[in-house]
Amino acid sequence: MFQSFEVTARPEQGPPRLAALRNEIAHEGLDGFLIPRADAHQGEYVAPRDERLAWLTGFTGSAGFCAVLTNVAGVFIDGRYRTQVKAQVAAEYTPVPWPETSLSAWLKEQLPKGGKVGFDPWLHAADQIATAQKDLVNSGIELVRCGNLVDRVWPDQPSPPANPVKTHPIEFAGESADSKINRLAKALQSGGNTAAVITLPDSIMWLLNIRGSDIGYNPVAHGFAILHADGRVDLFMAPEKLTNLGDHLGGQIRIHEPDSFLDAVAELDGAVQVDLGTLPQAVADVLQGKMVNGGDPCALPKACKNPAEIAGSAEAHLRDAVAVVETLCWLDTQPPGTLTETQVVSRLENNRRKDNALQDISFDTIAGTGPNGAIMHYRVTEETDSRLDNGHILVLDSGGQYLDGTTDITRTIAIGDVGTEEKACFTRVLKGMINLSMLRWPVGLAGRDIESIAREPLWAAGQDFNHGVGHGVGAYLSVHEGPQRLSKLSHVPLQPGMILSNEPGYYREGAFGIRIENLVVVQEAPGLPGGDDERAMLTWRTLTYVPIDRRLIVVDMMTAQERGWLNAYHRDVAEKIRPRLGDQAQLWLDAATAPI
Repeated sequence: MFQSFEVTARPEQGPPRLAALRNEIAHEGLDGFLIPRADAHQGEYVAPRDERLAWLTGFTGSAGFCAVLTNVAGVFIDGRYRTQVKAQVAAEYTPVPWPETSLSAWLKEQLPKGGKVGFDPWLHAADQIATAQKDLVNSGIELVRCGNLVDRVWPDQPSPPANPVKTHPIEFAGESADSKINRLAKALQSGGNTAAVITLPDSIMWLLNIRGSDIGYNPVAHGFAILHADGRVDLFMAPEKLTNLGDHLGGQIRIHEPDSFLDAVAELDGAVQVDLGTLPQAVADVLQGKMVNGGDPCALPKACKNPAEIAGSAEAHLRDAVAVVETLCWLDTQPPGTLTETQVVSRLENNRRKDNALQDISFDTIAGTGPNGAIMHYRVTEETDSRLDNGHILVLDSGGQYLDGTTDITRTIAIGDVGTEEKACFTRVLKGMINLSMLRWPVGLAGRDIESIAREPLWAAGQDFNHGVGHGVGAYLSVHEGPQRLSKLSHVPLQPGMILSNEPGYYREGAFGIRIENLVVVQEAPGLPGGDDERAMLTWRTLTYVPIDRRLIVVDMMTAQERGWLNAYHRDVAEKIRPRLGDQAQLWLDAATAPI
């Protein structure tokens, strides 16, 4: 398997580490300390050095935080991790449902007489701190900036990553770095801003047409940047990372040591555009009255892929489908009870490695069978590795980072004879995925306006799932990319070129899980026959072409339109993928794509 970049801790390691941290909290004269799963760049994924939450608590989810007080340690987790956290943390930690319970409300309950709670200002976004401070007014509770107390008690904390950066060729990027810089600089000028501070690594990678490997599974390098309205860029990144770039960065880009970043920010004049949702509080403290909350200037242009990026992503998905189909063909030849989850993961990752364009997988492969499938972001370990027994359904969620695109696909697979209840739930999930895939919608709608389409079949049965319907995906960048999302919380209008996942699911704790995921790209919808469109409309183009398990479908639950979509999709899968397969996989695909 590919190397995992996660720091892990066994539950029994949590209590002594918690005790050591509480000693530091007392030494600082504080009543608590906040430990987010974050780094100074406020991205979703962090390097091993920054896995403080996992090291302290054992919880390895991709979102959440811990608030350690003298008598309680709350681990705040969202709906995706309610099951996972129970298995990963010791009894000394208390899971807290979040965002249903806010940090401020919890602190006021735990510290009724007030107190001082420390935080590392590099690891919290300015908006987070402002919201918490507002909610704590008149509570007597004070949030106090301090050094990172976890770092003081982590004796073997890894060093910061320092991996070399490489260029991202124009044939895949579709636009030169100079063109992007000048385009965004003009936008700054038009908005009356003199500069923009960029802290998200994937934004810097996109802007400068470079890629790195400081974080597992995400081709980014740590650094900061300042984009000036006159077209200059100051890049704050360790120079030793940039030795392989030659003259790629050009004269517009000046390179500085990362330690000089705050001093450079302090010297900025005029209005400075920032994204307060990701800007570290430490940087906001320096900028003070100069900030304009105009968002990351790279976010929306990066999300709207150009034709070269879309073409590259489409081709990457076709090659990726070969690896997945070959794996599913092999899986079907193995009798129930003979394989474990790790064997499936190894086989799939080895099949992906056959593509020379593969740089890495795009996240830890999820292979959850039976009850493990109900853990939404399950990661198989030696302790949890389970056998694929008769009657199980397997959730297989995986992806690859290719030079020309990023993939993410989930298929739920029948192992032997599956029960009628599992099949009914699977069919509802499939109906939701298909109905969203068929959708046409007016220009201007956001993810929150249409995501319920994928939930409706489950809602009709009194069921639902605790994650978003879809996330944005980069072009050989982060597999989870903003600002676009199919989520109840997303107000960003969907625009042509945005790539998102369409992945409804259903999870029954202790029993089984289901998820079906395709990646799709937003495009302009063709006009209706006769030209009867009254408004400009958008629709999807599907990028993922892998069969959906027909053995799990209750055909009578599907409408004629839904069956028509599935049969047409399977025809496309056979046409696009069959010529790329070996003989045995071709025969398997013929059966897997037969019409229902």
